[in-house]
Amino acid sequence: MASDNMFSPVDVAISGMRAQNQNISAIYSNVANARTTDAGDGLPYRRVEAIFRAQDEELGGVEVQEMVEDQSDFQQIFSPGHPNANEEGYVNMPNVDVPTEMINLNIATRAYQANAALLKRYQSAVDAALELLR
Repeated sequence: MASDNMFSPVDVAISGMRAQNQNISAIYSNVANARTTDAGDGLPYRRVEAIFRAQDEELGGVEVQEMVEDQSDFQQIFSPGHPNANEEGYVNMPNVDVPTEMINLNIATRAYQANAALLKRYQSAVDAALELLR
């Protein structure tokens, strides 16, 4: 797998960091809106998820293809005094499960850290090669 681009490991790591940054932003949005019963359209907030895809180049890395809304059912809680309660006293709540979001945040953070470590090791290798050339 030869590549003419000397910086391809850097490009791969940076693309991974950018993609995970968008993923982390989506997770933050989900957690922040976990109790939002009206997202402006009369419906509860819908969980957002980043869909990744490989870049077309040989060592091109990854990118976020799109951000999609989770279409799973809303949760219902019994809260008759809530302003958004229906006739039976139930309120539709967002389809966000905070413990699952925290696990996803942990995974995304670890992926981001792995890409940052790759950049650091690549820089060390370049520094060592330059030192040998002196």
